[in-house]
Amino acid sequence: MDDVVVLDGPVGTELARRGVPTPLPLWSAAAIEANPEELGRIHADYAAAGATVHTANTFRTDPWTLERLGLGERWRELTRAAVRVAREAVPSGHAVAGSIAPLEDCYRPDLSPAPPTCRREHARFADELAAAGVDLLLCETFPHPGEALEAARAALATGLPVWLSLTQGPSADLLGDDELLATLERAAGLGVEVVLVNCNPVPTIAPLLVEVARLAVPFGAYGNVGRPDDEIGWRCEGDAVPAPYAAAVSEWLSLGASVVGGCCGTTPAHTAEIASLV
Repeated sequence: MDDVVVLDGPVGTELARRGVPTPLPLWSAAAIEANPEELGRIHADYAAAGATVHTANTFRTDPWTLERLGLGERWRELTRAAVRVAREAVPSGHAVAGSIAPLEDCYRPDLSPAPPTCRREHARFADELAAAGVDLLLCETFPHPGEALEAARAALATGLPVWLSLTQGPSADLLGDDELLATLERAAGLGVEVVLVNCNPVPTIAPLLVEVARLAVPFGAYGNVGRPDDEIGWRCEGDAVPAPYAAAVSEWLSLGASVVGGCCGTTPAHTAEIASLV
């Protein structure tokens, strides 16, 4: 499976697992300054486990979020710092992806701003990520089709490779299967290179990928383990066991997935199990 890419796992839940505070609404972005050493170790641990594409900790460094927190003058600085930490932590030749997230809550598509706002804000952020030197742009965890496509268009305008990942949420009920498939098909038509499903419960992913495979575009997935938490963003009770997750990834690979990784609750141990399949 030399053509399969191993994407890294989550930063936010891994920070929390290691005792680094991830207070909402900054979530993982708080660690960029509070504990850049541990953030770097997380990136390095995913690389050692076998990941070759690493997502910089920019999920919540966008200007929309930081300006409302009174940190608007610092979003560029924090974005570039997150990219720098990732770049310095992983081997030369590994790719660093800039994460572009929904402007509001990943599980509240009803809060998505109007299209002109989405267009403006995602363009600002995509341009800054490109200037920071990422290798590709990963628009991820989008539950709202319209905002997802606006983010994809903004990312494509930078000239960088773009991947788009949609979510149906922790209960797989935010976005219908047909709408998800139609959105991914439209994204591929725009020029998105890889379409994905992420932050879905693992059992829901394979049936979706059966349909996504029909789009004739590179595709993949990274699922979650655990549940949302209003205080820290995500909670995983006990130790998540990598082997069952890897068994699910094996099924995704059999369906033709070419990008596989882990989302909330997974760890470098999960990444190592995935890499052993590839």
